[in-house]
Amino acid sequence: MRIVFFLLLSIGTLKAQELRAYQIYNTEGEAVSFSEMAEELSKAEVVLFGELHNNPICHWLQFELTAALYEQNKKLSLGAEMFERDNQAPLNLYLSDSIDGKALDSLARLWPNYETDYKGLVDFAKENNLPFIATNVPRRYARLVYKGGFESLDTLSIEEKNWLSTLPVPYNAELPGYKAMLEMMGGHGGENLPKAQAIKDATMAFSILENLERKGIFLHFNGDYHSKDFEGIQWYLKEEKKRLKVKTISTQMQDNVDSLSEESAGHADYTLVIDGQMTNSY
Repeated sequence: MRIVFFLLLSIGTLKAQELRAYQIYNTEGEAVSFSEMAEELSKAEVVLFGELHNNPICHWLQFELTAALYEQNKKLSLGAEMFERDNQAPLNLYLSDSIDGKALDSLARLWPNYETDYKGLVDFAKENNLPFIATNVPRRYARLVYKGGFESLDTLSIEEKNWLSTLPVPYNAELPGYKAMLEMMGGHGGENLPKAQAIKDATMAFSILENLERKGIFLHFNGDYHSKDFEGIQWYLKEEKKRLKVKTISTQMQDNVDSLSEESAGHADYTLVIDGQMTNSY
């Protein structure tokens, strides 16, 4: 009898120590499975996956979501903040197998973590003949806005303006995300700081709309701040196309994933909560 008692106690202890790296929650704060989320997202026209750039769980689930949505809809398009619009040509050459990965690295401005975190997504697109769209504004133009506001873009040539969203760029300085950015920086950078963020958001939204396929899904990968709280990219998408079916994922870190904290809730249609002890990739 004593042996049975200790056996049961040991099993109970092991269950109490069960570790989970992540949990997904819906807008009601209810825990849902990955398959439940993927099924719902397959009904959207645009899915914005707000990642933490250095988190391996994000990148793993991005790949799994890509595969799951492709199973649901073969008219899947991928796009990412990590590729700037003027790098679309070399990216297309790689996708068509006209150049190899080494040439892509030479011709495009790849992020330092491309090999570990984004190459798998690009290769999935390549293997399945899917579009992969470089959506972001070339960083030199974001720096231009940071230094001189939107007015500085008026000095660009017609060719250079092709890398941007349609000008003039709508801008709402009262959006909570842009206001919070100023507060976080303690006023450093001035009013042009959120404008530099806005030109990125606007251009990514413009790129997505430019490449939407009828009855297709556009899955976009971006830093969480670019789509958190239904602002950023989504705000610009809705400005242009109010009835567009957009779904968002926000990534949040917590001490444990067993429940959704008040601080983590309400930022997106789905919240990916990751254990705070998870090792960063860089």
